[in-house]
Amino acid sequence: MRCPYCQSLDTQVKDSRPAEDGNAIRRRRVCPDCGGRFTTFERVQLRDLVVAKKSGRKVPFDRDKLMRSFDIALRKRNVEPERIERAVSGIVRQLESSGETEISSDSIGELVMEALKSLDDVAYVRFASVYRNFREARDFQEILGQLKDGDEAE
Repeated sequence: MRCPYCQSLDTQVKDSRPAEDGNAIRRRRVCPDCGGRFTTFERVQLRDLVVAKKSGRKVPFDRDKLMRSFDIALRKRNVEPERIERAVSGIVRQLESSGETEISSDSIGELVMEALKSLDDVAYVRFASVYRNFREARDFQEILGQLKDGDEAE
């Protein structure tokens, strides 16, 4: 692993432990050249996924981008980071185990909406407003009506 400080290729692992409910390994590393300390996470990747955008462009799947989407929707909301990590890991696992190597951005967006709905209603509405390109107040009323109907069904 390359040192992020001095770019040396010779770093040493000082400590390893499970992270993210056992879905990753957290490694504390030290660089013998500059003494810099940093943490890395190692995750199992079943296959390389490609995201098919609405424009037809294809880009490699980026777990960090998925996490940023959650972070933006959940900004200033009181949701534990562990629950967010579990939701993101669940989506990634679902995508990897689907058997498909090419996934549409629409299907990823639907999975994110489903996960956000179970985490936080406000984040769900925030994400939906961008994802579904809300243009007027009626769009918000419809999604809020769906949330209300879902609450009454429980």
